[in-house]
Amino acid sequence: MDSKRLLPVNLDSYKPLRELVLEAIRDAIINGTLKPRERLMEIQMAEELGVSRTPIREALRKLELEGFIVMIPRKGAFVADMTFKDIADIFEIRAALEGLAAALAAERITDEELEKMERHLVEKADAIAHGDMERLVEVDTDFHESIYKASRNDRLQGIINNLREQIQRFRATSLAYPGRMKQSLDEHRAIVEAIHARDAALARQVTQEHIENAEQSMIESIKKDGFQLSN
Repeated sequence: MDSKRLLPVNLDSYKPLRELVLEAIRDAIINGTLKPRERLMEIQMAEELGVSRTPIREALRKLELEGFIVMIPRKGAFVADMTFKDIADIFEIRAALEGLAAALAAERITDEELEKMERHLVEKADAIAHGDMERLVEVDTDFHESIYKASRNDRLQGIINNLREQIQRFRATSLAYPGRMKQSLDEHRAIVEAIHARDAALARQVTQEHIENAEQSMIESIKKDGFQLSN
């Protein structure tokens, strides 16, 4: 690890210390501060985050379960590499689970939640019009989370969020792929219309198609922009 790349955790936060440490390391992996295959040194991370090694160890164990790091016997913890097969595997699971979430949402969503989803469409269109990539990723994330919430299945939401976080580093690149922004907006609109019609089967179908298209755009974007993935 290069020195001083992790900022001390904010002790004023209401969250438990172990959760703050976990989020700090996970975010550093997602945003590329900690690189694939990089060795993670407990002592150095503890010093940079201003904590003891105990919450660092707890965070590394959790991140291993989430797929962000790998533990190699007698060598230590390393940031997990990402292969095209890994991405395909993640999207294959996401398509099935997000399709399920949309189907459940079609049956369980409230009128207030539907109104919120409609607002997301307007916000996304505005972000696209202004070329605001940071806001676009944020609105896109919120849109999907509104579907998970409307499914009324907390465990399903947790599993999907974990899968999405593992490929978060590529989200902006994927959305920036030529034509993907408008296509994604059109797909979101189709999802909202299906959920609004309370058509669970259609909601599942269009959501799965949306995830499959997102996978294709992400893979093409990664190849185009020269991200280094394993074979």
